[in-house]
Amino acid sequence: MIRVLVVDDSLFMRTMIRDMLEKDPDIEVVATAVDGVDALKKISELKPDVVTLDIEMPRMNGLEVLKSRSQFRDFPRVMMLSSLTSEGAEMTRKAMLLGADDFMPKPKDMHAIKGIERELLEKIHNLVNIAYIVRPERRKAHLADRVVVVGASAGGPPMLDILISSFKASIPAAMVITQHMPEGGFTASLATRLNRISPMPVKETENGDVLNQASIYISRAGHHSVISALLTDTGEKGGRIVHSHSPPLHSVRPAVDKTFVSASSVFGERVVSVILSGMGNDGGEGMAVVREHGGRTIVCREEDCLVYGMARSALSKNCVEQVLPLEKIGEEITRLVAGMAN
Repeated sequence: MIRVLVVDDSLFMRTMIRDMLEKDPDIEVVATAVDGVDALKKISELKPDVVTLDIEMPRMNGLEVLKSRSQFRDFPRVMMLSSLTSEGAEMTRKAMLLGADDFMPKPKDMHAIKGIERELLEKIHNLVNIAYIVRPERRKAHLADRVVVVGASAGGPPMLDILISSFKASIPAAMVITQHMPEGGFTASLATRLNRISPMPVKETENGDVLNQASIYISRAGHHSVISALLTDTGEKGGRIVHSHSPPLHSVRPAVDKTFVSASSVFGERVVSVILSGMGNDGGEGMAVVREHGGRTIVCREEDCLVYGMARSALSKNCVEQVLPLEKIGEEITRLVAGMAN
């Protein structure tokens, strides 16, 4: 049983979050708290496994709660619930740096709150079930000659938890993940979260990033992550990230299609493409291009996805080689990447 403390100054939000969590038979809401002072008292008394924590609260806000972690020998895992604003994104970034374990943006429209239920429940389970990883220090970076590209939208973050933590070791490829998220810093926080559970370093993309083996790059929100060709002084061929501020595609930026298509133009048949959960059509055209160039194509099975629009778009183009359970995708990526060796 996962014991959860819900912390929010809004009675409406406390009630909604508690009701959503209590639908899961493996979760028990042990209490609710109205602010940070109340939360610290109940953490001490009740010792919950997980705390869902609002940021903006009277008396003591969520960041101040995190700063008090050192007062406890065992502090619960913390899920930040933050507003979908640039200010909320910046506060989330600060919370992750202060030790929050994961985050979830709250919809602006209160009527849309129920839409986060499945993702919230999955994230709570992941917080308890997925361990942090201590990686050995990397001595030297090696230019990638093959790439894995992953696309996701609604429902994607908890699936990325499971995908990234499923790798037993580093793979000899770069991985570029394009997850639709609002601008302002949420993709930086996602990279921070995934970096803690990954056997490979994870970072948010910066313009000009060289794609190295055994490295994961999260496309920065607000920019398309276009992969361009790179030729080193020693004659090695590879790729780098170019941030494009061209108009949104499929009403999103970054667009999965932009990354998939550009990866194919640089790496040709040495591309593995994956589509997880997501709304809309983004990724379908790009996956078709990957297949045309001889690359490999995988979509997650429908029952593991919150929304199946993106995967269905690829399936409609007859370009998908494999439809796999989420827990099998990491293993298959590892196998396919290894098979691309010279």
